[in-house]
Amino acid sequence: MTGRVRLLSKPGCHLCDDARAVVEAVCADAGTTYDEVDITQHPELLATYAEQIPVTFVDGVQHDYWRVDPARLRAALT
Repeated sequence: MTGRVRLLSKPGCHLCDDARAVVEAVCADAGTTYDEVDITQHPELLATYAEQIPVTFVDGVQHDYWRVDPARLRAALT
């Protein structure tokens, strides 16, 4: 993991696009980084998270799925 926040996503997922925009904005405001993992490239992640994406992790702990609440993410990063 390269950032404090990890976003699990897959191509063509509109909820993932929405989550990415929130994660990018909140991480930029917080002065931290995030990384994104395409679960279709990792069979174990696909098996575990296929019905929950997008999934966010903060500091290695699952934080949210389906939707990312900016205020909740911001609070987790402070």
